[in-house]
Amino acid sequence: MKEFELKYGCNPNQKPAKIYMRDGGELPIKILNGKPGYINFLDAFNSYQLVKELKAALGMPAATSFKHVSPTSAAIGLPLPEKLKRACFVDDIEDLDESPLACAYARARGTDRMSSFGDWIALSDVCDVTTAKLIKREISDGIIAPGYEPEALEILKSKRKGGYNIVEIDENYTPDPQEHKEVYGVTFEQGRNNFKIDKELLSNIVTENKDLPDQAAADLIISLITLKYTQSNSVCYAYGGQAIGVGAGQQSRIHCTRLAGTKADTWFLRQSDKVLGLKFRDDIARPDRDNVIDGYINQNEEDVCAEGVWQKYFTERPEPFTREEQRAYLDTMDGVALGSDAFFPFDDNIKRAKKSGVKYVAEPGGSIRDDLVIERCNEYGMVMAFTGMRLFHH
Repeated sequence: MKEFELKYGCNPNQKPAKIYMRDGGELPIKILNGKPGYINFLDAFNSYQLVKELKAALGMPAATSFKHVSPTSAAIGLPLPEKLKRACFVDDIEDLDESPLACAYARARGTDRMSSFGDWIALSDVCDVTTAKLIKREISDGIIAPGYEPEALEILKSKRKGGYNIVEIDENYTPDPQEHKEVYGVTFEQGRNNFKIDKELLSNIVTENKDLPDQAAADLIISLITLKYTQSNSVCYAYGGQAIGVGAGQQSRIHCTRLAGTKADTWFLRQSDKVLGLKFRDDIARPDRDNVIDGYINQNEEDVCAEGVWQKYFTERPEPFTREEQRAYLDTMDGVALGSDAFFPFDDNIKRAKKSGVKYVAEPGGSIRDDLVIERCNEYGMVMAFTGMRLFHH
């Protein structure tokens, strides 16, 4: 297949639309089911690069959940602790731990479930049956992977009344080293960002504390690779083998840090006994549970604990999760990694990161205030590495 005609571009008025190879060659994909759209393919090709690079860097199956050309999370296939399984709604999957790929997807999808609603999925490995079963019960637009087990493919084909978008990509495909895009009729050309992210990148530790455990290094690598495929400005919190908070596309870096930090906090709080103990009605669908839990934690527009409201969702009235209780719980968190796609211009980012349990930081360095940022890290006993490499993605 040398080209594929799309229904429309980013919006219905943008026609005609298609994908094709500039050199006239074959596309590196097969469309096994459905008819993916323009944004679907943007998500597919960006997300697959992320998981392919994660697996190459850390040697484990990887998965990501993408929305609007940025990851909501990315993860490697480590087993999930029991509380995390419950928070991700996967504690009923008996053979979950036998599939590292399914563990990776459970982590990625379970991190920011509200943002992942209607996501695009990328897998680094051939999709197995366990992973397909997880995907089947979530609201999702499509998936890209290097292959599918026959039974897994049939499970996925049954989604969305048979219209689920399933793309297979040639894992040996190597893109041209130069890439192009057009804006307002003007063609831009640049070399692809083939910069390799690995533990060697973390060797320039500039803080007094230079103790960087292997798991923390892996989490920093996850955060940096995630940032490489996230719309800038962006920061990423990572913990235990997954991105737990992504702040994408903000003009201010402190806003990135706050946004991602709030998502990381919500991820931690979802695993608290108070949230796990919520008594939901049996007829509450998974997406509705996500919304209610987010409202319970973040105290959004609707007070889900109020009389006349809680009855819509619960069999028992929940006690409010007070700010003081949440703060006390979050103060027990430690060992979180934080990556930034460009330097921190002020130490306010470090102050905010500390509130979400950050102990390990990786950023390019190069700010005129680097000394103040380092000083703040030293005050908190953090480990910070200067990578010397910016990771903007637009």
